[in-house]
Amino acid sequence: MKLLNKAYLRAQKIKLIIFDVDGVLTDGGLYFSDEGIELKRFNALDGLGIKLLKQSGVEPAVISARNTPNVAHRMKNLGIEHFYQGQDNKKIAFEELLTKLSLHEDQVAYVGDDVIDLPVMRCVGLPIAVANAHDLVKENACIVTDKRGGHGAVREVCDFILKAQDNYDDAMSTYLT
Repeated sequence: MKLLNKAYLRAQKIKLIIFDVDGVLTDGGLYFSDEGIELKRFNALDGLGIKLLKQSGVEPAVISARNTPNVAHRMKNLGIEHFYQGQDNKKIAFEELLTKLSLHEDQVAYVGDDVIDLPVMRCVGLPIAVANAHDLVKENACIVTDKRGGHGAVREVCDFILKAQDNYDDAMSTYLT
């Protein structure tokens, strides 16, 4: 990830980070069993990054256009309290989150990969695109990750925010003693 000074300064203000699911928390592939059950591949590095970010005081949230039970299971596993599924208009959930958490748009980061994410990305203080994002999404992002969605991009973002907020060393110290 290119460490842009503007993005680093914006990251210092972040209190809420919102993730899309397909293509960000997953690799974007849709996997189906022979019985038609949908499966998703999540990355463990991303999960720990989200937990570390939450422990540092940044609230994670998820807004997804699709609605699948495996996403609800993963969010529960990660301790993500704020997740919205079946949101074709993600801006509605975004505005609800701002009100619920009493936050301003510049205190929010959003990580997306496709054009459905743009209405929210264009409102937040720190819009982020994963490496595999649509070109238009990349053009509207402050940061484009080096890693692809589902392959450590979320962890890259979490580490970036932890470093910008001077919480990275504290977050890692538990694992270095």
